[in-house]
Amino acid sequence: MSLLLSPLKIANFTVKNRIVMPPMDTYQAQDGMPNVFHLNHYGARAMGGVGLIIVEANAICAEGKISDQDLGIYSDEHIIKHKSITDICHHFGAKIALQLNHSGRKNGCKNATQLAPSDIKYSDNFANLKVLDKKDIEKICQDFCEAAKRAKLANYDAVEIHAAHGYLISSFLSPLSNQRTDEFGGSFENRIRLLCDIVKGIKERVDIPIFVRISASEWEEKGWDLEQSKKLALVLENLGIYMLDISAGGNINKPSLVPNVVPLYQANYAKELKRILKIPVSCVGLITSASEGEALLLGEVCDLVCYGRELLRNPNFAYQAAKILGEKDKIHPSYIRAY
Repeated sequence: MSLLLSPLKIANFTVKNRIVMPPMDTYQAQDGMPNVFHLNHYGARAMGGVGLIIVEANAICAEGKISDQDLGIYSDEHIIKHKSITDICHHFGAKIALQLNHSGRKNGCKNATQLAPSDIKYSDNFANLKVLDKKDIEKICQDFCEAAKRAKLANYDAVEIHAAHGYLISSFLSPLSNQRTDEFGGSFENRIRLLCDIVKGIKERVDIPIFVRISASEWEEKGWDLEQSKKLALVLENLGIYMLDISAGGNINKPSLVPNVVPLYQANYAKELKRILKIPVSCVGLITSASEGEALLLGEVCDLVCYGRELLRNPNFAYQAAKILGEKDKIHPSYIRAY
């Protein structure tokens, strides 16, 4: 059996293979509500054999959207539509997590206010900045917890906290965007406090496994880097998260240290973090083939392989991988004639 198509136990459930659809914004919602597009978009990947689907960023409050067309989980009215997505994905054997997010200083909605740890805007395109006070921070933590409760009611298998790509939590982690002088800024321990408080708050209030996505590096001198990510990863593991989803970049508008964007360009981040962790680690970064995924797993770079753009191009990628890896028995019988 190939590693890519082998099962993996995570928390209280087992994914049937290591192929992951990572969260990718589609900008197709109105008032945060899932619709027929999302039902078919995610359902097609589940029917196509993906083991784990992580649904795109869902705003934890109306003012936490990235765009006006973002999905949301900030109202009880959203629950039933989300449950239609989890129902169809579970029917076809996929496990499904919901990414929870607050856009922070990258809120691009019309007439939006960008919420930030410090008076440092992301770019001139985001000019209506408000620095969060402690009461605001408490509300955001509560909103994450309430969103996780709704995700549980919608029958998601897990939630993923989005702490990457320069959105609110990510901007707190970085010493470049967070220059606060209170208990949420300054030292490493203070800059990670918001994320840790959110993890602890969800664990206290909701019985649902938690994943976290981080940017392992923001590609800027004196900024958030791999060594700080390692320290954070161990803290999060100790707090009881069940998977670390590794990405990079997004917090600095024009970083000076961007690596060459080539296939597998982020793999080393995952490898370095997997080396020190006991929980599963996922890898992203222009991964497009079954052989690349198999090599990453054989090389102990990661435990799960994210196929983002490839799954946008080919919802049935998992069946193509099954043919290539000699496991055609894992192809849905209705599609076997094509392989």
